[in-house]
Amino acid sequence: MRDGDRSERPEAVVITGAGSGIGRALALAYADPGRPIALLGRQHAALQESARMLTERGAIAAIYEVDVRQARDLDVVAQDFHQRFGAVGVLIANAGVSQGTLTAALEDRAVFQEIVEINLLGVMYTCSAFYGVLASPARVAGIASVAGFRGLPGAAAYSASKAAVIAYLESLRLEWRHTGVRVCTICPGYIATPMTAHNPYPMPWLMEVDVAARRMRRAIDAGRPWLVLPRPMAALGYLLRRLPIPIYDRVFQSLPPKPRRSQDEGR
Repeated sequence: MRDGDRSERPEAVVITGAGSGIGRALALAYADPGRPIALLGRQHAALQESARMLTERGAIAAIYEVDVRQARDLDVVAQDFHQRFGAVGVLIANAGVSQGTLTAALEDRAVFQEIVEINLLGVMYTCSAFYGVLASPARVAGIASVAGFRGLPGAAAYSASKAAVIAYLESLRLEWRHTGVRVCTICPGYIATPMTAHNPYPMPWLMEVDVAARRMRRAIDAGRPWLVLPRPMAALGYLLRRLPIPIYDRVFQSLPPKPRRSQDEGR
């Protein structure tokens, strides 16, 4: 960790998965004039569009085309961004993918592995890579999901990965409790993004992504350890985690599964 910053400009922010969806919306939520923001993602064109939007608001955008599954590449990005803009005040591990998977479908093995590697290992690799260049104090946030509260039919990889992210961030909060780093676990419900656009089931309390991003920023900046949004989803999540197994099974076993990759490719 590093003390302070090298200038009086707003503290630097790093966001993974910043090319679209929640990541882009978070970047825009933090796009104060003069603020350096690192945009990490796999799609260069999408990152360029995010950078253009940030620049229009006066922020300083730095694009890094990187896969969060590649820990050493993230190490290089962290050092480069620190050399250019100083210590990182806010780190948001947002990169994630969502896809339906079936254990009985052998072709879904690779998809399952990809989801777990990006959603879970990508969060850990991001936090590990940037720890040494965090300011003191700093805030770190990871984007989990209410899907991590209980297993959902046809979404084993996604639910399992997000449940693991929730547990990982809780462990990280305790691990870093004496370092001056505040760790926030964010569990969105249904947010209007490309990731949710093809869900074949009702999405109660669907929230616009820009509204969600503003609420996330407030929670991160305040150093809150936990956020579930929208607010009604927090109450539902509390109930779901305590629902007896027979009742949970009866209610959720008939839900339509999340589309699998083979189905999406046929659209």
